[in-house]
Amino acid sequence: MGLSRQITFILVCLVVLSAVIPGAVGYLSARLEAIESAERNLHALEARLHTRMVREARDARSVTFLTPCAPGTDTSRTQPHPPPAAALVPESGDRLQSMYDPHGSTPAWLPELLRELHAAH
Repeated sequence: MGLSRQITFILVCLVVLSAVIPGAVGYLSARLEAIESAERNLHALEARLHTRMVREARDARSVTFLTPCAPGTDTSRTQPHPPPAAALVPESGDRLQSMYDPHGSTPAWLPELLRELHAAH
């Protein structure tokens, strides 16, 4: 009886191993194939990126200025400066409104508020 139990145990182990080993090999080979596929895709994307960068570098144009920059030729000095903020100018409201808002879109209460603020300081 002792011998038949050992043989049965060995046979059961062989059956289990005969199912586990091919399954594990199949799983590992599928994982390896997935890794190789991802690596091929990565190399293809790198090649496309490199091609795009070379094409963009070839198509890039250098920046050139139409006129040379010379000292003392600052164009911002010839343009008029924007008027200062109305709250910072200590003048009467009517003159302020006509000076900085020629279209009259300033609210009517603003000049009075500015006079009050100026008088408070």
